[in-house]
Amino acid sequence: METRVAVMSIIVENPDSVEPLNSLLHEFGEYIIGRMGIPYRQRKISIISVAIDAPQNTIAALSGRIGKLGGVSVKTAYSAVIGGVDDQN
Repeated sequence: METRVAVMSIIVENPDSVEPLNSLLHEFGEYIIGRMGIPYRQRKISIISVAIDAPQNTIAALSGRIGKLGGVSVKTAYSAVIGGVDDQN
């Protein structure tokens, strides 16, 4: 199966959306390479970066579901790197 490497940039403005967001990231955890979260306390927001290696439709599905959460913005940048699961070994 062909996979893409991408980075999702997520800004959380609604604290009530943190738990559903973490549930979604856990659900797609097998594809996540790593994540970094930065609480920006002065602005009362959180900034999260998620590196992911997954089929393009999986990345789009996760991004779409995150975007439906109230008070959450997401943008995805795709790399030109395309490979298969077997290429990782």
